[in-house]
Amino acid sequence: MNEPEEFLLGLVVRLMIGECRCPTDVAMCLRGVCTTSGVGASPESRDDMFKMKKLLLVGVLCLAAAIGLSGCGGNQEAATSSSGGKVLKVGASVDFAPFEFQDEGQSEYQGFDMDLIRAIGKEMGYEVEISNIGFDGLIPALQAKNVDVLISGVTINDERKQNVDFSDPYYESGLTMVVREDEQNIKTFSDLKGKKIAVQIGTTSAKEAKKIEGAEVKELNTPADCFMELKNGGVDAVVNDRPVNDYYIHKSGQTGVKTLPERLTSEDYGIAVAKGNKELAEKINAALKKLKENGEYDKIFAKWFGEQKK
Repeated sequence: MNEPEEFLLGLVVRLMIGECRCPTDVAMCLRGVCTTSGVGASPESRDDMFKMKKLLLVGVLCLAAAIGLSGCGGNQEAATSSSGGKVLKVGASVDFAPFEFQDEGQSEYQGFDMDLIRAIGKEMGYEVEISNIGFDGLIPALQAKNVDVLISGVTINDERKQNVDFSDPYYESGLTMVVREDEQNIKTFSDLKGKKIAVQIGTTSAKEAKKIEGAEVKELNTPADCFMELKNGGVDAVVNDRPVNDYYIHKSGQTGVKTLPERLTSEDYGIAVAKGNKELAEKINAALKKLKENGEYDKIFAKWFGEQKK
């Protein structure tokens, strides 16, 4: 219990006990019945005392509530943890594997973003606290100073730059292509003209693949369906988001296929900070640079996507 709480508790007790000194039965005292002696104040005096105590007690409880609320706000703004270390408060929408997700039975958030921001925080000398926030609520949470940074597969674009500042890009995303390992005739997207392409239904890859001249596009339900169609010879290539392709191949142990380096579309992911917080952005950039120089970034990348494509 902290000092304000001790003070308020003592004040409440003193108000309830008052001069009647009835610690054995505070409720009886408040009802105007003195348990200390058989001789009490007059009914009128007891009524006045009771009313006064009620008013004072209500006032103290309101004050306690106000202090409690301000204490909650103070904790959100604090830059130190319970152990006294500096804290980096991170917002993420933990539903986007392999960048951020939570496996059943696991208490800790997992994924490429989660490992990376913990490594960045460590490099900066900060403890990292991650809050799970719906994607649409991430930028408002940052603007409200509920968190210090956002990392959640957030694409750097001009629209978002109006509301937040970004670190240097930490991941290059976009649409990539997977072909059979022995495929020699398809090296770039221009080679897909007139070819059969598997895509996941309803995705950006389906939309973009349909723009390729003469291509026959097969829309399937899952990435697994797309790769199965490729291995069985039903299509010539699979087009999907780079992280989806890399993660699926790496985690499923798929063999007989390869990812080509060219990207049909391009987008970079960045770590968002509050607009104008250049100091924090610079610290993050310095830590990210250090992780890339000492090989830690490549280790994290390989854990989730396989070896870094040079």
